[in-house]
Amino acid sequence: MFGMMQGYIRAVDAVNHRVGRVAMYGIFVLMGILLWSSISKTFFLPSLWTLEMAQFVMVAYYILGGPYSIQLGSNVRMDLFYSQWSVRKKAWFDLVTVLCLIFYLCVLLYGAVSSTAYSLGYWGSEPFSYLGGVLIGTEEIGRMERSSTAWRPYLWPIKSIMIVGMFLMLLQCISELFKDVLRLKDNPV
Repeated sequence: MFGMMQGYIRAVDAVNHRVGRVAMYGIFVLMGILLWSSISKTFFLPSLWTLEMAQFVMVAYYILGGPYSIQLGSNVRMDLFYSQWSVRKKAWFDLVTVLCLIFYLCVLLYGAVSSTAYSLGYWGSEPFSYLGGVLIGTEEIGRMERSSTAWRPYLWPIKSIMIVGMFLMLLQCISELFKDVLRLKDNPV
C-alpha cells in the first residue's frame, strides 16, 4: 500500500512539475500582451482583444501554476506556530487542512464542469448528463457561450483550462495527503 502511495506521489509530482514549469512562462506571454496593448493604445487604434486575453492568460498562469506551488510548499501559511512544531504535528495539521482543501476543490471542480458544459451549449441541471447535442425537452442545446465584450471570444477554452488546473490541483492535494500519511507512518516520502 505504501509503495502504491509513493508511486502515485512520484507520478503526480512529475506531471505537476512539468506543467508548472511550462506555466511559469505564461507571465512572459502576459507581459507581451500588455505591452502590445500599451503600444496599440498609444500609437494605433486600440486592440479590442488585449485586455480580455490578458485576463485569460493570467487565469491560466494562476490555475496551472497552483499545483506546482503546492508541491514546492510556496503557498501562504501562518508560520507563527507551524515552524516550531515537530514533523509529526505538522503532518497531522497538514492532513486535516488538505482534507478540507480536497473537499473545496471537489466543489470547485463540479462547478467548473457545470460552467464549461453551459459554455459549450448545455443548459441542463446536471452537467455530467449531456447527451451530445440532443435536444432534451424545451432546452436549447448547442449554442456556444461568448463573452459580452466587443471582442466576443468563446469562453469554453479558458473554462476547460480551469477544469484541467483544478483537476491537477486535486491530484496534487491527494499527493500531499499521501505524503502526510507516509510521514505519520515514518515511511520515506
